[in-house]
Amino acid sequence: MENTNSINNAVAQTLGTQSSITSEMALSLLQQGNERFLNKKQLVRDFDQQIQDTSKGQYPFAIILSCVDSRVPTEIIFDQGFGDIFNACVAGNFVNEDILGSMEFACKLAGVKLILVLGHTSCGAVKGACDGAELGNLTQLLGKIKPAVEATHTPADEDRSSKNIDFVNRVAVKNVELTAENILTQSAVLNEMHKSGSLKIATAMYDVASGKVDFLK
Repeated sequence: MENTNSINNAVAQTLGTQSSITSEMALSLLQQGNERFLNKKQLVRDFDQQIQDTSKGQYPFAIILSCVDSRVPTEIIFDQGFGDIFNACVAGNFVNEDILGSMEFACKLAGVKLILVLGHTSCGAVKGACDGAELGNLTQLLGKIKPAVEATHTPADEDRSSKNIDFVNRVAVKNVELTAENILTQSAVLNEMHKSGSLKIATAMYDVASGKVDFLK
């Protein structure tokens, strides 16, 4: 359950509340948070108090891997406060050894129960990968999204460039799916936690036009 002191007020997570949250409950907390955001029923939070409450420790229930896109502020779209979630951000929301290490810290050492891989519509990084864009270090970054471009099948006559936003969004979904698979294949620590049932890995897509998060699995 979310650590609330009334139906409209929320306080920071504690070790006790974090311990009581299962992986399924963690996912539900994010789903409920997005519903509140969409319906303009966000919980009331005293941020000054939450800063004080989390100053000596943190007990998040989830880590969200999202894109650096400024239109996807995770605490806002999931209606969460200080100490509720870890954030890992990189253009194109893929994993590398640094992000996996951060996830291992969050899950194995800090008590997180859920990893959510969050893609979004109209993703600039995905568009760049579709177009084969090259620019400094960005070239290498976009190469990590290329497998999703290649795995997204289309009719022979369909435009596979960034001009086809439907294709771009389908690639973004495929990228989220492949990233979730990579987490399990590239991290023995997270794979073991997932197999034991102590950790859930979920995927979702955020619509930058509506604010809605569609949970994929």
